[in-house]
Amino acid sequence: MIRNTLFIVLVAFVASCSTDKVEYRKISVKEYRDKLEAGWLGQIAGVSWGGPTEFRWRDTVIPEDKMPKWTPEMINDAFNQDDIYVEMTFLRSMEQYGIDVSIRQAGIDFANSEYNLWCANAAGRKNLRSGIAPPDCSNPKFTKCPNDIDYQIEADYSGLIAPGMPSVAIALGEKFGRLMNYSDGMYAGQFIGGMYAEAFFEDDLLKIIDAGLECIPAGCQYAEMVRDVVAWYKSNPDDWEATWQLCQKKYREDPEYQKCSNGGIDVKINGAYILIGLLYGNKDLDKTIVISTRCGQDSDCNPSNAGGILFTTLGTSQLPARFKEKLNYETVFSHTAYNFPRLLDVCEKLAREFLAREGGRVEKGADGDVFVIPVKKPIPSRLVYSWEPEPIANSVFTEEEMAQIKHKE
Repeated sequence: MIRNTLFIVLVAFVASCSTDKVEYRKISVKEYRDKLEAGWLGQIAGVSWGGPTEFRWRDTVIPEDKMPKWTPEMINDAFNQDDIYVEMTFLRSMEQYGIDVSIRQAGIDFANSEYNLWCANAAGRKNLRSGIAPPDCSNPKFTKCPNDIDYQIEADYSGLIAPGMPSVAIALGEKFGRLMNYSDGMYAGQFIGGMYAEAFFEDDLLKIIDAGLECIPAGCQYAEMVRDVVAWYKSNPDDWEATWQLCQKKYREDPEYQKCSNGGIDVKINGAYILIGLLYGNKDLDKTIVISTRCGQDSDCNPSNAGGILFTTLGTSQLPARFKEKLNYETVFSHTAYNFPRLLDVCEKLAREFLAREGGRVEKGADGDVFVIPVKKPIPSRLVYSWEPEPIANSVFTEEEMAQIKHKE
């Protein structure tokens, strides 16, 4: 009897301990949609505002008087921007084949995209079209662009459909990010996705950056860059150009940080410009976009990431009218199946599916459905370096898979 009683007590104790360990975050679907919409508006505003400056200033700060002036009509300049519509290819793959779509099918869909591409995106798609299947399509043996900015540009979607679920952003990076990028190139996108996932619940930018860091290997150069920019900001919080100079000296001029770099399109220096905008912008929407833009290089992509993250923390209901009042809700984004309302709908659909897979649930609240999201510590991808890549997997598309690819290289 004593033994049975002890067993029952032990089982109850273990059960109570396991229950206590599970923490949850809650966000109403109404608030989620508000912040989701803001995240896309921030991307659109950033890329539209910075668009005229893209790569016109390299390794130099854009003069203040050369910065375009924002007008509300500019919000419609992004429907033909690759910074926006490429990531919708990934959303479409998941919409059509489910959230567990295989990386091979994702590769086929990316190979069949019709838009123009550059840098890592172009190299990855060319490999896919020539029959090199994922994950080899982005292995440095087959591309000179593993650490380019491309997946960093496109990773916003991965956090916007994963509120409070950074593990989802990591997994999506390993699937879609590996179509074109490797090592730091992929980690950068996972970092961006992790920041977005946190931005639904947190508005302290240093905490959001810390959340992004938890999603990538601590030993990668991209993580080192993030820690550097944060430290330089804390040492000198009033002079963003001083931090820009420190980034230039280390991440553009030091050969140790140029290994497998493709020059000004390298993900570390452009990632630094996202952070400089976020930190020195002090939560000011205009200032954040302007600073990220004025850092130069890929000066429409970087303010797009920065704007998207910051706007997400606020939600559309808190945005000034100048960033939303003129948006055309009927125009379809180039090369996609989505106008703006349809885009938000597919994001919510995927978020619900990821929530269920992550062990969360939907409850009824005063404002309608509420996402109940389990808090899980993210586990980063394995640390690899582009200059010391893993052996290739000898992964090639089958004849049946190649028959699905419309364009061959």
